[in-house]
Amino acid sequence: MHTDTERCVRAVQSKDARFDGWFFTAVLTTGIYCRPSCPVVPPKPENMRFYPSAAAAQLAGFRACKRCRPDTSPGSPEWNVRADLTARAMRLIADGVVDRDGVPGLAGQLGYSTRQIERQLNAELGAGPLALARAQRAQTARILIETSDLPMSDVAFAAGFSSIRTFNDTVQEVFALAPSELRRRAATRKQPAAAPGVISLRLPFRKPLTPDNLFGHLVATAVPGVEEWRDGSYRRTLALPYGHGTAALTPHPDHIECRLALTDQRDLAIAITRCRRMLDLDADPEAIDEQLSTDPQMAELVAKAPGRRVPRTVDGEEFAVRAVLGQQVSTAAARTHAARLVKAHGTPVEDPFGGGLTHLFPDVHELAALDPEALAMPKSRRTTLTTLIAALADGELDLGGGSDWTKAREQLAALPGIGPWTIEVIAMRGLGDPDAFTATDLGVRKAAEALGLPSSPAALTRHAEAWQPWRAYAVQYLWATDDHPINLMPTE
Repeated sequence: MHTDTERCVRAVQSKDARFDGWFFTAVLTTGIYCRPSCPVVPPKPENMRFYPSAAAAQLAGFRACKRCRPDTSPGSPEWNVRADLTARAMRLIADGVVDRDGVPGLAGQLGYSTRQIERQLNAELGAGPLALARAQRAQTARILIETSDLPMSDVAFAAGFSSIRTFNDTVQEVFALAPSELRRRAATRKQPAAAPGVISLRLPFRKPLTPDNLFGHLVATAVPGVEEWRDGSYRRTLALPYGHGTAALTPHPDHIECRLALTDQRDLAIAITRCRRMLDLDADPEAIDEQLSTDPQMAELVAKAPGRRVPRTVDGEEFAVRAVLGQQVSTAAARTHAARLVKAHGTPVEDPFGGGLTHLFPDVHELAALDPEALAMPKSRRTTLTTLIAALADGELDLGGGSDWTKAREQLAALPGIGPWTIEVIAMRGLGDPDAFTATDLGVRKAAEALGLPSSPAALTRHAEAWQPWRAYAVQYLWATDDHPINLMPTE
C-alpha cells in the first residue's frame, strides 16, 4: 500500500487509525516516522515519505515519533492473510527465529537460500531480515525499559542485543532517547499495576472487536491445568524457546490487557507475538466485514456484532493434537482427553498468579512416548493421533508460523483419519489461514440452512466463494447464531 501515495496522504490527513501498521509515514522536515493516525498536525504532502515497515523507515535514517509511538501499532494484516514467502518469513521473524538462529536458520525453515530471502524482503519491505529483527528488538527493549525494573544490562540481553553498546546505540537511534531517559519518561505516566516479576502491557487492535466468540471459544475449550478463565481474564501457560511463561489476557474496549510472567525475559517478544496471534489482533475487521456484508444473509449477522475474530492458538502442533482429540466427541469429552494427556506427559509449572494453571501442554516429542492403549478412545482415532504425533515429531509435517498452508493441508490429508473437517479446523485455528472453511461442520450447515443459504457442503462451498478470502471469519459469524458456550463471553 505504501506505493499508493495519494491514498497514503489521505489516510494521514484524516488520521485514519485503520491504516496503522499498514504503512509508516516519514517526515522529511523533522526526521521522524509516525503511524497514519498520529495526532500532530499532518505535514505537507511534499514532505511525506511512506515506508512498508518501521525497519525500512529506520534504515532510511528516521526515528520513531514520541507522540504516536509507531512501534506500538497493530501489525500489518498482510502477514496473516498471505501465504507466500514474504508473509511466511515475517511470521517467523516475529516469532524470533532470526534472533535465535540467524538468517541461515530462517532460510532453512523456509526452504530458500539466504540470498533469496534477503532479496525478497528488501524488494517488498525495504529492509532485510536482520533489520526487521533489529526493529523488533528495539520494541522489546522499549517495553522492558518502560514496564519493568530490570537493570539496563539485563534489558539489553533479554531484548536480544549482543552487547550493551549495541543496545544503547539502537535505542538512541530508533527513539532519539537514551534508555535511562525512556525509563524516566515512562515513570511520569500512569502505568498498569503489576505484581513483581510480571510485565503488564496493552495489546492494540483495529476496531471494531467483538470479544464474545473469541474469549468464549478459548474458555469453553480450555484444557484444565493449561488454560482457565479467572477474574475476568483468559489465562494460559506458554511453552517458549528459552523457558516458559504464563499469560493473562483481559478484554477492554480499546485494547487487550496483557500480563506476562516469564522464566526468561528473552521470550518477551515471542510471547507477545503468540498472544496477538491467538487473539487475531492484527486482523483488518473493516475489510473483512465489508466483504462478508456483500452477501445479504451474512450482512445481517455482521451488523449485529461486527469485528468478530478467529480464535487461534499459540502453537499449531498443540492445536492439531487437540483437534484430533476432539473428533466426533463433545467439547467436554475433548477437554477430558486433553487433560489426561497433560497430566501424564505435560511439564509441571507453578502459577505465578496463584490460580489453577499447573502444566505446560506436552510437546510432540514428549507425546511420542505415550502408550496408545492408555487412550480412552476408539482404536482408529488412537492410530490417527499417534501417526500425527510421529509426523510432527519427525519434522515431516510443519504446522509452525512459517509453514506452507497448501503443503500442510496435503500432508494432513495423507494421514489416516484426518478428513476435511479436521484439516480445515487446523488450517483455521492452527495455521491461521483466514480463508479456511469448514463446510462439513454441522453447526455451520445448520446456521446456513436457518439463513436460507445452501446447507449441503458442496453447494455451501460454491456459495461461499463470494466470501473469499475471509471464509474463516464467515464461520465465526455462522457459529455465533447458536447459543453454545463457545459464542458467549465468560461470566464469573
